[in-house]
Amino acid sequence: MTQTIRLTAAQAMIKWLSVQMTEDGERYIDGMWGIFGHGNVAGLGEAMEKAKAEFPTWRGQNEQTMAHAAIAFSKTLKRKRAQAVTSSIGPGATNMVTAAALAHVNRIPVLFVPGDVFANRRPDPVLQQIEAFEDGTVSANDCFRPVVRYYDRISRPEHILTALPRALATMTDPATCGPVCLSFCQDTQAEAYDYPVTFFEPKVWRIRRPEPDATELAQVAEMIRAAKSPVIVSGGGVIYSEAETVLGEFATRFGIPMVETQAGKSALPQSHPMNYGATGVDGSEAANAVSKEADLVIGVGTRFQDFTTGSWSLFENPKRKLVSINVAAYDAVKHGAYPLVADAKVALEKLAALLDGYQATGAKPDARTAWLAKVDAHCADRKGGEGYLPMDCEVIGAVQRTSSAATVAMCAAGTMPGALKLLWQAPAAGGYHMEYGYSCMGYEVAGAMGIKLAAPDRDVVCFVGDGSYMMANSELATAVMRRVPFTVVLTDNRGYGCINRLQMHTGGEQFNNLYKDCNIEDQPQIDYVAHAASMGAHAVKAKDIADLEAQLTAAKGRAIPTVIVIDTDPMHGPGEAGGGHWWDVAVPEVSTTDKVAKARDGYVANMKRQNTVN
Repeated sequence: MTQTIRLTAAQAMIKWLSVQMTEDGERYIDGMWGIFGHGNVAGLGEAMEKAKAEFPTWRGQNEQTMAHAAIAFSKTLKRKRAQAVTSSIGPGATNMVTAAALAHVNRIPVLFVPGDVFANRRPDPVLQQIEAFEDGTVSANDCFRPVVRYYDRISRPEHILTALPRALATMTDPATCGPVCLSFCQDTQAEAYDYPVTFFEPKVWRIRRPEPDATELAQVAEMIRAAKSPVIVSGGGVIYSEAETVLGEFATRFGIPMVETQAGKSALPQSHPMNYGATGVDGSEAANAVSKEADLVIGVGTRFQDFTTGSWSLFENPKRKLVSINVAAYDAVKHGAYPLVADAKVALEKLAALLDGYQATGAKPDARTAWLAKVDAHCADRKGGEGYLPMDCEVIGAVQRTSSAATVAMCAAGTMPGALKLLWQAPAAGGYHMEYGYSCMGYEVAGAMGIKLAAPDRDVVCFVGDGSYMMANSELATAVMRRVPFTVVLTDNRGYGCINRLQMHTGGEQFNNLYKDCNIEDQPQIDYVAHAASMGAHAVKAKDIADLEAQLTAAKGRAIPTVIVIDTDPMHGPGEAGGGHWWDVAVPEVSTTDKVAKARDGYVANMKRQNTVN
């Protein structure tokens, strides 16, 4: 006779999650972020309180940002562990949809458990319930369907017996890895069921390493042997596969330059002789030079996003062929690439065994050296006088000069992602954390907290503009409460400087981006130092770049977050250090403005350079 234990569905969920383990003996689901409301406080809330010694709960300030912290946690740990996030029904649940989309784009595992409406429908419509007039089975939580890799609605207590294993199977599979949503009806959470005791036995989840198909492997090896000037595009899959060392050895042994995507940056430190830096729209002169001449582009763990490829106008060699090494077949065949569907580390090791004696000839070490020298000069302190506003490159230089091998530079949106991808010289593997798949404003502060929770020995520096800071800053209070220290460098350019420059570049007038160009009576004078200090952070205004360096040094070792505000020039981007490339941003075909017409002419000319198979 099967031995059972009677639990509510919520109690059973938490009990089961608490015994799902990694190969290293840690909980795979580290714990659960929660903001309670009537959709989860009585069911999940009770279960989480009773299990708090075995399965921790953390309170956030906003459903979206606590999910951002969970995403950053898992990304930092190379997707080896994850966290769960729960909310009430209605706005609490839909607040998390943006974070779910962010996790989906970036292929990061997060377990979303939003409360849902009553399965029995007796009290319908309940507070915060959205009713679909044409479909009685739909709730607001169906918004999660297109932005998660697996969705299920728990409307009976026995549903978790199948839903939970499916959820973790999705999250731990490198090919399907991403967010999962288990929409948990609030009455079901409280219902009891006799669960098999065996359901709660500890289980170890192993992340597999898929082997390459023999035919694909042989074909890719042949394509590399036939190439004179190949280039490797290193994506986030290199890091998640822990293939950093293998990639460095592969590039060095065969003389193949490596260029970086946002997700793949810092797989190799910038000092590695085969690391040519960022590629594409925000790419370096050296990286874009080898990319333009490449007769074979070897993507490793990348989706070939438009910033990486210069909207597919970067790889100019008419004989260029494309190979994509990716654990997901969906990504491996993009843009007509020849696929090698496999774990990145395994694929590189097996390719190396087939390429003995091969040597590429397209490396440009002098170009790499010249570009790095230009970066150092560009990021130097210009020591402007009174009234001078530093550029973002000077801010990056200040952080670079005070960094160590333990430093992680992180960001998500605005000017800094492009500037950092081009200019930040990661001192060690893992020294860069960028959320640029979704480029979600407001990820930064919460993400910095998530990184530090995952890697307490790292020195986390969060770059955030005033625009992103205004979007979402409340988890700063959470970090203070939990004593999670990191440093926020808040560059105040009084608006959305990055998009203002893009607006001008596409022929538009400055409008609705910088505060001075908005339809307002008075430009706001926001005291970011006072604001951050009000949440308990150590906050200070840096007078200039030299003072910024001093404040960065002083921040090291504090037990709470430090926020350093510095005024910056909104009119300068990162491109003065060389590199950069066209980006496909559509310009109006008809306009009464000469500047727009001129920008349109340039746009049409660049479109003719695009070379891709969609």
